[in-house]
Order: sequence, then structure tokens, then C-alpha cells
Amino acid sequence: MNSIQEAAIIQQHKGITKTKLAKRIFFIIIGAILMGVGIEEFLVPNRILDGGIVGISIILSHLTGWRLGLFIFILNIPFFFIGYKQIGKTFALSTLLGISVLSLTTFFLHSAPVFTEDLLLATVFGGIVLGAGVGIVIRYGGSLDGTEILAILANRKLPFSVGEVIMFFNIFIFGTAGFVFGWDRAMYSILAYFIAFKTIDIVITGLDESKAAWIISDQHKEIGEAILARLGRGVTYLTGEGAYTGEDKKVIFCVITRLEEAKLKSIVEELDETAFLAVGNIAEVRGGRFKKRNIH
Repeated sequence: MNSIQEAAIIQQHKGITKTKLAKRIFFIIIGAILMGVGIEEFLVPNRILDGGIVGISIILSHLTGWRLGLFIFILNIPFFFIGYKQIGKTFALSTLLGISVLSLTTFFLHSAPVFTEDLLLATVFGGIVLGAGVGIVIRYGGSLDGTEILAILANRKLPFSVGEVIMFFNIFIFGTAGFVFGWDRAMYSILAYFIAFKTIDIVITGLDESKAAWIISDQHKEIGEAILARLGRGVTYLTGEGAYTGEDKKVIFCVITRLEEAKLKSIVEELDETAFLAVGNIAEVRGGRFKKRNIH
């Protein structure tokens, strides 16, 4: 999990209207169902694992013969209470809804005919469907795996990022899967997890993700006017001071789409080859005059 996913998980939703609440509930249910389909229709029948609590639940279900949904629900209960106390009521209740729907979905789909027995197809499409479901739930303020909550809390006390904590946890799970299901299934599981991870990012940020650009140049006026005229993007001039020289500097700040990044770079290089340019991903853009559109 990267910073984009973390920010989406821990965000607080205040003053929510009934319409927004209904929309959130609807999409959390849809996301949880999609994850259940990915697990029961693609991964589990082919002995491929997901990471986190779901991965542990798949292993325990295989070893004991008990229903997968039972383990998913029981193992996530402690994390629900932790999230309720440490992160917030809204997040915790959204998570409880998602986990409950996920558990019921795996219960009802357990005996359903599988979509494919081809390992590669099951890995790819299972990862895509599962990742889409998780991404939808995260985007609407919930979570489907208690390890995310654990990682967020551990990040506050340990010198590791949320993504690193989850990675360490999943290394243990996939290593265990190698002994239980065989090392070929463990490798397919890692591939499915990677595909799901990338799909989650796409669902949360969108295919046409936004980017923030900071430009430091003595030709800031010319560059700013060119961005406004040729990209149609508004710019903001910030005042900065060089730590080494102590000179005042003008910093151009603007928000663009991924498709406009190459054109922005060409504008900056054309007007000032020595300009400092930094471009970073943005999880969400609201307000102002920013609208995503295709460039021509």
C-alpha cells in the first residue's frame, strides 16, 4: 500500500448527507461483493492466495475445512474495535459493513461453478476483480482487511511506512503458502497480489490521475503564461528563498493530468533549460477551476 491508499483509508468524512451516506453504503457493498467474487470464483478454487487477513483465512480454511467467510469475519473483529477507537467511528462502521458483506459473499459463492481453472487466467482476472473491489471500498471510506488498520497504527510507533508493514506481513503469509499449497501456488499468489495492488491504485486515483508540478525559474512569468495559454491550466506563484544563496525565488505551482506532463516538460525546457522542475502524483483534486480533460 502506498501513500495514496493510506490517505484514502484514514480520511474522515464529516457532515455527510443522506444521499452521500446511501452512495457510500451502495459502493462499499458492491466493492465487497467484487472482492468475494475474485476470491471464490478465481483464487481459492485454484489454491491462490491474497495477502493480509484474507490470506490467513484461506490457509486456515484449507487446513480445517471450515468456511472461508467465517475466518474472514472472526479474524477481522479485533481490528474493527481497534479502528473504532483509534481511527474513527465512520471508518470502523464502513469497514464492518464491507467485511460482513465480503464474508456472506464468500459463503454463498463457495459452491458456485468457477469461471476458469487456468492458473494464469485465474491469477490475472482474480487479481483485477479483487483489486477493483478493494479499491472501491477504500475510495468510499472503508477497508476489507484488518492488516491495513494494524499497519496504520504501527506506522505511528515504528520507523516503517504503512506499505512496508503490510509487505513484511505478506512475506510471512506467502512463505507459509509455499509450504501449504506448494511454491508454484505461492508465486502465483504474489503475482495476483501485485495485480490487485496496481488495480487498487487505478480505482482510487483513476486512469487519468492528477499531478502537481513545482517549477523554479528566473523566467517564471514567461513559463507561467505559456502554461496558461498552451495547456489552459491556471498557475500560482509562490515566494521562496534559496537556502544556499539566500536569494528570493518565484515558484510556479500548477496541477495537470498525466497526459499533460510531457507537454509541460517541453514548455519548461523550451523557455528555461536550467529550470528546476518537480512533478508528483496527487490522490484527489477539489475546488478551483481544475477540470480533467484530454489534450490535443
